[in-house]
Amino acid sequence: MIALDQVTLSVATALVVVVAGVHFIVETFARRDEGAGRVWSVGYLSAMLTTLAYMVWAANPQVTWGVVIGNGTFVAGTGCMWLGCRRFNGRRMTVSTLAVAVAACGATACVLAAGPQGGAWAGALWMFVCLMVFAALGSVEALRGEMGGYRTAWGLAAVLGLQAVFYVGRTIVAIIWGFDSPVFEIGFGTAVASVLTVILTIVAVIVTSVLRADRAVERGRLLASSPSVLGADGVLPHGSFLRLLGQTLARASDRGEHVAVVSVRIDDLAQIASAFGAETARAVGDMTRHSVVHNVHPLALVGEDGTTGLLFAVRVLSEPDARRQATAVYRGLVDDLGAVSDVVVPVVGVGIGISGAEGVKTTGIIAIARDAARRAADSVGTSVLVGSAPGVTAP
Repeated sequence: MIALDQVTLSVATALVVVVAGVHFIVETFARRDEGAGRVWSVGYLSAMLTTLAYMVWAANPQVTWGVVIGNGTFVAGTGCMWLGCRRFNGRRMTVSTLAVAVAACGATACVLAAGPQGGAWAGALWMFVCLMVFAALGSVEALRGEMGGYRTAWGLAAVLGLQAVFYVGRTIVAIIWGFDSPVFEIGFGTAVASVLTVILTIVAVIVTSVLRADRAVERGRLLASSPSVLGADGVLPHGSFLRLLGQTLARASDRGEHVAVVSVRIDDLAQIASAFGAETARAVGDMTRHSVVHNVHPLALVGEDGTTGLLFAVRVLSEPDARRQATAVYRGLVDDLGAVSDVVVPVVGVGIGISGAEGVKTTGIIAIARDAARRAADSVGTSVLVGSAPGVTAP
């Protein structure tokens, strides 16, 4: 086995991190990403500064500012990975951003407080604890909210989780045996940390790039939310659809009539984008909107449904009538999607929720339709299912 000196390890680590970071940052500007991608870009920029600062220190240990800058930017970079996950999930950023800023400044201050005699590990324990906490928080956040719905995010959760575990072990060993002990050097020393940094950086860049691409596709025309007006293609924003549906259900209940809410889902747009490209996925989304509006009853309400499909509401006489109308839309959609590509075959699920004469809450009937659509998409035998729930009886 070839033993590499610290300077060589620092140069190799810096090379990988800089190349990966520049790639992600350039993509961020090219895509004009204003969401999580920008926060992650700050994280990768911090990682680049960290490796360059440590490289300078490795080449000349007398340059203490290398450790000062490196420790602070290391904490900031890992904190930004957590903040990017929070931004992706639409969570509040003020307190968490302040926490990362304080931790990064604290890491820098600890090195300055130790002075030149602090050596290579000046302020290391503060830095280790901050890295451990932010990596753990980022791992948990990647599995929550909207990010949790992307399997790709599991890779980022694993990367940050492994970093958290590594720094838990590094902190414990440093406290018990010290930085100069053979246990620390063999299991948690600079060489091990450098190799881990290279592996985790490569995986993190790939995962965050795929996550950003998947989300961009799913927030295309099929998924974009307009303000509160009818779109040019006849599809209502989700909020407008909910308000109009509530009014429709109330009027239908007063007249003893039935309303069917139908959920149309295409849950594999992200996979289509990864396999066939964003343009193909966008064409599938556009055709889905056009086809549903074209094939549904002219007086039906059609609205967006989150990040995976559409909803439409229509008056029906009975359960067979609801199934007939939904099946007509499904068949029309399948035929129209066949015109997009002979190779791409999206998984379409159509679910139906029917209000009783006594009425039903808007959110309740939508939940029934969504659940039926998910089961229909997973079913081999049928792609149109009528849902039911306790207290809701189909006519």
